[in-house]
Amino acid sequence: MVLAEQRVIAAARIRVPGVRAWVLVLAAAILSIPPIARADAALGSDYALVEPPQAPQTPGKIEVIEFFSFGCPACNVFHPDVDPWSKTLARDVVFVRVPVGFGHPAWQNLAKTFYALQSIGAEDRLNNALFHAIHDEHVALTDAGSITAWVTRQGIDGKEFSQAYDSFAVATKTTRAEQLVSAYKVLEIPTLIVDGKYRVVAAKATTNAEWLAIADQLIAKARQDKALKSKTASPEARR
Repeated sequence: MVLAEQRVIAAARIRVPGVRAWVLVLAAAILSIPPIARADAALGSDYALVEPPQAPQTPGKIEVIEFFSFGCPACNVFHPDVDPWSKTLARDVVFVRVPVGFGHPAWQNLAKTFYALQSIGAEDRLNNALFHAIHDEHVALTDAGSITAWVTRQGIDGKEFSQAYDSFAVATKTTRAEQLVSAYKVLEIPTLIVDGKYRVVAAKATTNAEWLAIADQLIAKARQDKALKSKTASPEARR
């Protein structure tokens, strides 16, 4: 007998201030049992094509981007599943998190927080804690002062964090993140993009496990694409 915990899915849409698009917020979770094997991902119901396709930021790798925000309830529920999944990906796959602001000042500050923590090597240590603080403890982390105070309470040097938070490098990365949101036409989060050309839609998915199973299929598809491209570009193929 398989025992599993299942949290019920509730769907709601919230309008992000300053943005015309709706942001899909899914208070969803995953069955703790492995997903059932399924057919290849179907265009339309399982994934959509990114038009125009974008060049991955990591040449030579299959790039998986997660667009997210620490302030997003659906991202909070998705994170406990996508985070361990990302650590099991094959060596030819790179997982990249891109924080989204959507013109919301608090979310833009959380995007800067993500890159600041990344720059001082505290990203993995505090990602889970940030989600927990915002969504479970209801800590108001909306501006530089409140965020720095919270980070300091977690044992991080406040001065080091503030310097990183206000740095040109973090500002550049945050601007680049917004450019990626625009290039990929991201209107809802969390959003997964595979290799710059496939967007996980998962219209029929009811668990995070099913979302990630589709992402796995798209990674395999991207790998096949690269193999075919390499084969057709070889001297033997041109003869």
